[in-house]
Amino acid sequence: MGNLRSVEKALERVGASVAISSDHGVARAAAGIVLPGVGAFPRAMERVRELGLDELIAERQAAGVPLLGICLGLQLLFESSEELGGAAGLGLLPGDVAGLEADGLKVPHIGWAEVRWRRESPLTEGIGDGTPFYFVHSLAPRPAEPDLLGDAVYGSSFACAAEHGNVYGVQFHPEKSSAAGLRLLSNFARICAAAPGGVPAPAR
Repeated sequence: MGNLRSVEKALERVGASVAISSDHGVARAAAGIVLPGVGAFPRAMERVRELGLDELIAERQAAGVPLLGICLGLQLLFESSEELGGAAGLGLLPGDVAGLEADGLKVPHIGWAEVRWRRESPLTEGIGDGTPFYFVHSLAPRPAEPDLLGDAVYGSSFACAAEHGNVYGVQFHPEKSSAAGLRLLSNFARICAAAPGGVPAPAR
């Protein structure tokens, strides 16, 4: 839902070969899967299930294929969200999604915020601690502590990046975050290339 084309263009810019598709055969042939999105969690999950993508994504994750959720796509990876009365998610990341505790600031949070990395990860290689990324969101995930990869502050601290095995996700929009966002997407492409069944990453 939403920002598929802008994510596709950003991935192409870092040398990745990209296909936008809900075709299961195309997804099974891919070295990695990106789940982007903007909009409401319950409707997005309805669409994911209508297309059978919930089972497909779980299958590819179990096969060791790297997954990257972006914005709403990150939220969908969790067990549930409280948005619009609540809905179950894909359950690939332990935890849930709740409204921002913005301490009186305007919600949705729209704009740049510095991200603090909580640990090292191949997804964030070469991206300094405190690097700003671009956000548009009203909710944020609450991952299990071992899966927390990065956080930011908008009124109060919120989780904005998570990693669990071959599952990655970011609340911000790397495709709108200038050089740092492109570096993160390039890092993900390299993760995919190094995974079983991956293809060599392009020289840069």
